[in-house]
Amino acid sequence: MNSRTRVTSANEFAAAAAPAAGPRREKPKKVKAKPAVKPELPGPPPQVSAVNFWLDPLVKFFSSLKLTVVCLGLGIVLVFWGTLAQVELGLFKAQNEFFRSFFIFWAPKGASWRIPIFPGGYLVGGILLINLVTAHFKRFRFSRQKVGIWMVHFGLILLLLGQLLTDMLSRESVLHLREGDAKNYSESTRSCELAVIDTTDSDSDKVVAIPQSRLLPHREIRHSEMPVVLRVKEFFANSTLDNRSADATEPPAANQGIGPRVTVKGLPRVTDMDHRDVPSAIIEVLTPQGASLGTWLVSEFIEQPQRFTWNGRSYQLGMRLQRFYKPFTIRLVEFRHDIYAGTDIPKNFSSRVQVQRPDTGENREVLIYMNNPLRYAGETFYQADWDKDDHGSILQVVHNPSWLTPYFSCILVGLGLVVQFMTHLYGFTLKRRTA
Repeated sequence: MNSRTRVTSANEFAAAAAPAAGPRREKPKKVKAKPAVKPELPGPPPQVSAVNFWLDPLVKFFSSLKLTVVCLGLGIVLVFWGTLAQVELGLFKAQNEFFRSFFIFWAPKGASWRIPIFPGGYLVGGILLINLVTAHFKRFRFSRQKVGIWMVHFGLILLLLGQLLTDMLSRESVLHLREGDAKNYSESTRSCELAVIDTTDSDSDKVVAIPQSRLLPHREIRHSEMPVVLRVKEFFANSTLDNRSADATEPPAANQGIGPRVTVKGLPRVTDMDHRDVPSAIIEVLTPQGASLGTWLVSEFIEQPQRFTWNGRSYQLGMRLQRFYKPFTIRLVEFRHDIYAGTDIPKNFSSRVQVQRPDTGENREVLIYMNNPLRYAGETFYQADWDKDDHGSILQVVHNPSWLTPYFSCILVGLGLVVQFMTHLYGFTLKRRTA
């Protein structure tokens, strides 16, 4: 063997066995072709129900913050304008025209027509209430973190509702008593009524009261408890009476009772607080068949009742302050007007009254004085005035079913603010501890 014979190493065998160096080619993968997707054609728009078509814009309008700002601005103008109007119109007329109305109307002097020029208190307050309720339920979702906000909003809603209920349901009247007198009714300070009283029975009277709002000229009034028909010939919201002279040429006010001896004249309405209207009316009494029994003049100026008879029964006609009867009687036992010694400065006004209620057998005495009214049977009796001889008392009677509403609403708003503050404070404290 030739000594120079080359021995092939294992590495060389491995290199020979390896394929030649160069780029490696991968087999192309077969990709399955996806079927072509046909483009979808646009379909018809979604159908909107008629309810949502009208409801959505209304909700958006009434929940708008801009509406809130507008209502608050109108309220400010209304309060300012109504306060100034009290100088000329008086308190009661200004309240009725500005705050107890949906619109403020204007009419030229002497015209029988009028046009609305500004929203009234009922309209502004009603829209503000709807705005508050709508915005609350649209924007706020109930959660533990917003319990205080819900309490505050419900307190404000309750406050607005309470004011509306107070304005619509509350009633103020007066109870004038002399020492020893007892009454089971109070009287209005502004409104009157026409009373038809059947005095035939000696033990009791049957009264049919017709409110002043129904006493319209040329209107016939019928009532199931009244056997005759009343026809209003003339009505004067404010009036004065004069004695009619024997040689007078003007016709008498009426042909029965006191009517032939007096004349009646209409006066402008009174608006100031210290005076009030005194209405009068000329009433014709008719039988159910339409026959006239005569005409009578009724007025608060006339103290004696106007009488007539029909079918053997005796009746009285009278114009009086509107009465509000009660199931109990209040008797004035004693009135006290105390003054400081050596001066004329009042120290105390108090009325000791006796409350008697036959249906329950209640009979007790109560002392009414300043800031200590009597709350009984849903009414509140305040010491308001007295007779100048110190032997008579005038009690103000307030009937207000929603008198507790402002208290509840203020408590609810206050608690809501506290709860909301404590909720945020508790969350802030937890974050400080975990930091």
